[in-house]
Amino acid sequence: METEAALLGVARIGRSPGSVVARLTARKAIRSGILWGYVFGVVVASSAISYVSIYKTQIARDHLEAAFGANHATSALFGPASQLQTVAGFTVFKASMTLMLLGAVWGLLISTRLLRGEEDAGRWEVLLGGQTTRSGATLQTVVGLAGGAATLWAITAIITVVAGLSSKVQISAGPALFLALALVATAVMWLAVGALTSQLAATRRQAAAYAATVLGVSYAVRMVADSGIGPNWLRWASPLGWVEELQPLTSPRPVALLPIVAFTAALSAVAVHLAGTRDLGTSTLPDRANATPHLQLLSGPVAMTMRLIRSTIVGWGVAISLTGLLVGLVAKAAGATISGSSVEQVFSRLGAPGTGTATYLGVSSLIVAVLIAFVAGGQVTAARAEEATGRLDHLLVRPVSRERWFAGRCLVAASGLVACGVLSGVSTWLGAASEHAGLGVDTMLGAGLNAVAPALCLLGIGLFTMGVWPRATSVSTYGVLGWSLLIEIVGGVGALNHWILDTSLFHQMSAAPAVPPNWATGGIMLLIGLGCMAAGAMAFKRRDLTGE
Repeated sequence: METEAALLGVARIGRSPGSVVARLTARKAIRSGILWGYVFGVVVASSAISYVSIYKTQIARDHLEAAFGANHATSALFGPASQLQTVAGFTVFKASMTLMLLGAVWGLLISTRLLRGEEDAGRWEVLLGGQTTRSGATLQTVVGLAGGAATLWAITAIITVVAGLSSKVQISAGPALFLALALVATAVMWLAVGALTSQLAATRRQAAAYAATVLGVSYAVRMVADSGIGPNWLRWASPLGWVEELQPLTSPRPVALLPIVAFTAALSAVAVHLAGTRDLGTSTLPDRANATPHLQLLSGPVAMTMRLIRSTIVGWGVAISLTGLLVGLVAKAAGATISGSSVEQVFSRLGAPGTGTATYLGVSSLIVAVLIAFVAGGQVTAARAEEATGRLDHLLVRPVSRERWFAGRCLVAASGLVACGVLSGVSTWLGAASEHAGLGVDTMLGAGLNAVAPALCLLGIGLFTMGVWPRATSVSTYGVLGWSLLIEIVGGVGALNHWILDTSLFHQMSAAPAVPPNWATGGIMLLIGLGCMAAGAMAFKRRDLTGE
């Protein structure tokens, strides 16, 4: 109905019907681009300002360069660390990899939502009844998504330029604009990746999973190249490596934009072409729903939920395990560089005092916690999608109560999060043990479970929102996740008030194994999550089912 009303509005004001899809897409993408552009800009500005406030002397800056400048372990995780004795070099090192990955996740999620998600919901049937074709509508959607990416760049650039005007930061407008372009480049590429996977996959969830797999492979290839294990040219085999080669602020190389532009244009063109070769509601790759039926895990709502999310949990489990393994492999070498350097002070502010392998793993636990939190967010939005698309109607008309279905989603999702934490702890221990780091499996299991607490709390908050205000589920869940990550990044090395820091779920988590897990705080987050789930279930029982 919303789309039909928008179409009627277009007709009334006399705008071209041939651009309806582009305008509708741009409206949604620009709103999201404004929000995340603000996040990107704040991270860049805070990185630059925190550097000049913490590393006030040249000696401290030289120590930072000596600790991280040639460290392959940190380069593998966060990218090359060059010119750390300057504001520009530190800003690139501190912000780039985090924002590159966040941009890629933003791009693949919004692209698959506004392409395959809109088609799954049946709204494209109304749009294609007008003066457009499947390929034309896809092209218009790509144009609308480009408007969102342009907005993301513009907001990031404005905040970066303003921060650069500070007499202490001193980053001129031209380099600041190029830095913003480099940070947004991955978002642009994964908008195109999401557009392509939306044609290949039969559902939005599958499309997002395919795009996330491409991101995981790209990150792994780049990590191997930057770790010193593989040749440097291997960086050119990864889209994330192309962005690294731009080297904003330090040694700008605009020529690296060529493969980025070519990759984006090629994938967008293929997506538009494939859209014109298939029927509405179908996919280029075979849909498993049309294969021979398998009736396992269909004995009840809980078993069916396990069947629906198993591929997602397995995919995230593999990604988290590989991350833990790689972190464990480099932990001993990275921890050896902390002692006697200014980095020791920074890590202490992040909640990981001391030196050595355990300290490095304590700081790296934030990466694992963020990944598990994204798993929680995905489970909340998947539960909401079951209701919003009408699939839940077919289940609840049978002798299945709302409470039973809701409790089943909670149980399966929470179990998946705990499993991810266990996998993280075991895989990190395996990596560290192979380097004789001296950490026991029980210690790393505790650290892995410690990283689950923020995700369980986020799961409860998201499911509570689903019960009370269903249409705000995605915004609420990812808003809390984004805010928590932003506060942790900005406040970890800055001087934010402790009341603000306490609003971050990740700030409540101990930096295990650098320090023992705070099971009391973890238990409080768990109780908050369980309480929110219970309240969400009560609200869900009393309201009507709500679509998009």
